[in-house]
Amino acid sequence: MRILITDRHTKGDEHIEQDAVGPDVELEFFDHHDDVTDDAWARADGIVTYRGTAAVMAALPKLQRARIVVRGGVGFDGLDLKSLGERGIAVCTVPDYGTTEVADHAIGLMLAMRRGLDRYDGLMRSDPSGKWRYIESPCIDRLRGRTFGVFGLGRIGLAAARRAAGFDMNVVFYDPHLPDGVDLSTGYKRMTTAEELFETADTVSIHSPHTEETRGAINANLLSRMKPGGLVINTARGPIVNLDDLFQALKAGTPAGAALDVLPVEPADTAHPLVKAYMNREEWLDGRLMITPHAAFYSPPGLHDLRSKAVATVAQRLRDGSTRNCQNLDYLVD
Repeated sequence: MRILITDRHTKGDEHIEQDAVGPDVELEFFDHHDDVTDDAWARADGIVTYRGTAAVMAALPKLQRARIVVRGGVGFDGLDLKSLGERGIAVCTVPDYGTTEVADHAIGLMLAMRRGLDRYDGLMRSDPSGKWRYIESPCIDRLRGRTFGVFGLGRIGLAAARRAAGFDMNVVFYDPHLPDGVDLSTGYKRMTTAEELFETADTVSIHSPHTEETRGAINANLLSRMKPGGLVINTARGPIVNLDDLFQALKAGTPAGAALDVLPVEPADTAHPLVKAYMNREEWLDGRLMITPHAAFYSPPGLHDLRSKAVATVAQRLRDGSTRNCQNLDYLVD
């Protein structure tokens, strides 16, 4: 059995994958998905890819032996589930590797914005004596008694909600795909529409997958419904938030701020007006926007989990034909 890893994270620690699958599996690593050769695609029995979903689809005619593609992460956008399934190729994900890290990151972004930590750090670096004082900022606020809204109450959304409740926040959520009764089992109040969520919450944290339904869902309509001191956090997928609408909304003053770990274009499009204003430290945006580089998932143990679970999922399929977290069962032809 041969497993192809199209874009490894680091060199010198390939034992992480080897230990997860055993000595009978041969692993082939590439540094970048664009470097994968035609021969490597052809001889792969299974594939792990992190950011190379487009490369996998482009190589589909070359996949002679592959029976599974694992997207190393939660999302699988970019992989054509039907086309791969009709070729007998299962598409699987690793949905549980970074649940706590992403939830922690979302709460960390909220805390940084609500307590003005980024601004205080900058002031102390510039003049720790002369600027030794509290500051006023549209995003700084008390957490206790405020309302934390979750857009998508899946694994990560639920973990973030539990953390917010620990800060004595009221928790509400919107998720039309969850059955009735989730509000009763969690104790969190269900919002019947996205509009209601944005009108009710002081902070909205986005935790939905990127689908046709959610692409651009956080738009001018929803943003305009937020409270003047509202905060939007996105640690899910960049295209869920319409960045043009967010720029205009922040310019208009509502919501008060945003914290983004993900962007519609990654790495960041430095020509976008919001990113430009952030880079130029424009005064109107001071204390109102934080950006982190799609790093919410990361911790050393979290990355170890991701890498080992990804290859283990491939090996399981190759050994006994079973799948874990398969996203295209409806199309899969064995």
